[in-house]
Amino acid sequence: MSRPLSGVDTLIVGAGPAGLTAATYLARFLRSVLVADGGDSRASWIPLSHNMPGFPAGITGGDILSRMREQAAAYGAVIEAGRAEGLKPSGEGFTAVLNGRQVTARAVLLATGVVDHHPDLPGVERAIERAIVRICPICDGFEATGKTVAVIGDSDMGVREAAFLRTYSDRVTLLHVGTADALTERAAIKRLGIELIETPIETVRLEGDRVTALSWNGAFRAFDLVYSALGTSANASLARDVGAVLADDGRLEVDLHQRTSVPGLYAAGDVVRGLNQIAVATAEAAVAATDIHNAFRRAEGLTV
Repeated sequence: MSRPLSGVDTLIVGAGPAGLTAATYLARFLRSVLVADGGDSRASWIPLSHNMPGFPAGITGGDILSRMREQAAAYGAVIEAGRAEGLKPSGEGFTAVLNGRQVTARAVLLATGVVDHHPDLPGVERAIERAIVRICPICDGFEATGKTVAVIGDSDMGVREAAFLRTYSDRVTLLHVGTADALTERAAIKRLGIELIETPIETVRLEGDRVTALSWNGAFRAFDLVYSALGTSANASLARDVGAVLADDGRLEVDLHQRTSVPGLYAAGDVVRGLNQIAVATAEAAVAATDIHNAFRRAEGLTV
C-alpha cells in the first residue's frame, strides 16, 4: 500500500468535474497532483444529462464522475477521500491539512463548488436525484417543454427562473415562499404571464417519478415539474482563510487564467462567479491547469 502524498506540485480541493478535469490536465503535464475528495459533488445528483457534449443519448452524473476519476487516475493523479482544512501560504506555496497530516503544494486549485438551498420538502435530495425536483433549468429546461411547471422561490431569483422557463411552457407558476418585500419584479411576472402564488408550502405528494401535488392553505395543486430557485452558497471558506477576494454573492473573483487575488491560488467551477454548468467548469479547469503548469515552467527557467 502506497504512502499518502504529503508534498505535491498541485493540491486540488474538490473532485467534481472541475477538479477532476484539472487533475487529468496536470497529470498529463507530468505534474504531481493530489485531489482532496470531500464527497457529495452536485454532479452526482444528475439523473440523466442531455446537454453534456458528446453524449446524445444522455449520461448520468455518476457516470460522468466515474469516467473522469478513471481518466485522471490513469495518468497518475492521486484522489484521496477527505476534506482539506487549514489552508495557509507557506514559503513559495501552501500548506493544508488532509486526513490529519500536513500537505504542501506549490499551487492550489479550489474546485469546491456550491451548496444548494433546498426547499423544505420531504426527501428533497432523493427527489432531485430522481429529477422530481430540479435545480437547473439551463441544464434541463428543454424537458419542461409544454408541461405544467412550478418554481419555488423566495426572492427575485425565482422570477428570473420562472421567466427563463417561459421559453418552454406557457404554464409556469411561481410559488413565492419568502417575504412580500423580497419580490420586487411583480410587473415582470404579470407581463410574462406567470402565475404568482405567495404562500409557504405545507405538504407535498410524491408518486413514482413526479410531484403529484403541492399543498398550501389546505389546497392541492398538481405540477409536472418542480424547480427550486432558492439560490446557493459558495464553499469558499478556504479562500477566505487566505484572504482571497470574493464577489458580492460569496463566490470567487478570478482573472482570465482562473487566478484568484492570492498568488498561486486558482479556482474553477461553480465556486467561481459565472454560469454553473459542467461544460463551463471543465473549460475553466483546463485554463487553470495550463496556467499552473506554465507558471511552474517559468519558475524553473524552462520557457522561451
